[in-house]
Amino acid sequence: MSDQGLWVEEWPAAITVTDENGTLVAMNASSRETFAADGGGALIGTSVFECHPEPARTKTMALYERRQPNHYTVRKNGRKKIIHQLPWYREGRFAGIVEISIPIPDDLPHFDRD
Repeated sequence: MSDQGLWVEEWPAAITVTDENGTLVAMNASSRETFAADGGGALIGTSVFECHPEPARTKTMALYERRQPNHYTVRKNGRKKIIHQLPWYREGRFAGIVEISIPIPDDLPHFDRD
């Protein structure tokens, strides 16, 4: 067995994957820890839409309709994170959304390299 794809399990950012219907299909260790109070790994097989209260539910549903990336920062439990929500595809067809949640410092340097 190759270790090529195993890095994602211990990667220090939450990776949460849903299918085209919004069903959670994969969570790495950081994602399971992030959502432990909501069920952690037991959330796999459930609908991401059920996990969000309004207005977040409507915004999440729009991601699946638009199938375009969405990026923002958030502070939760005293920790600032950048959230990347990106569509993924299988054989050219929309297959769902991957959410990557990366902890970031409060004062993040920015460099223009144009």
